Amino acid sequence: MATQEEFNNMSDSEKKKEDWMNSKWRPMMGWLYMAVCAFDFVVFPILWSILHAVMHTTTITQWQPLTLQGAGLFHIAMGAVLGIAALGRTQEKLQGANNGGAAPAPASFSVPTPAPVVATPAPVFAPKPVAPTPVATPAPAVTMSSTGKAMPAPQVDEPL
Repeated sequence: MATQEEFNNMSDSEKKKEDWMNSKWRPMMGWLYMAVCAFDFVVFPILWSILHAVMHTTTITQWQPLTLQGAGLFHIAMGAVLGIAALGRTQEKLQGANNGGAAPAPASFSVPTPAPVVATPAPVFAPKPVAPTPVATPAPAVTMSSTGKAMPAPQVDEPL
């Protein structure tokens, strides 16, 4: 623990450094997940087979991965944690955060400032005159005979 005199002599960047747990938890979660997967899918199945060989068991069973129990909820949860952590760190880098003494965000991560938008009113057009549409008389219905030939239209008597 630093004395008051040592604390006063520290630079501002040293004072601003966060606790190592706050700055390193994301990589630690990634390494932890990788270790769990390596043991559950590689190391333990090999040790399980060796155990069966040494014990000379008559019924050999296959290793059941522990992390796949419960429909693989462990992998879903770890994927969510690591995905959200990566997204959060990306947002921190875009905003210029410098946690744990890491290098500042490169220029490629800078957010460009948008150009000012000048709103121009939409042009107003006068409506075009609409010509009246002529009323069309419906065509007489075509009646078909039983052989498929067109029959003449029935005669309609018009009133006088």
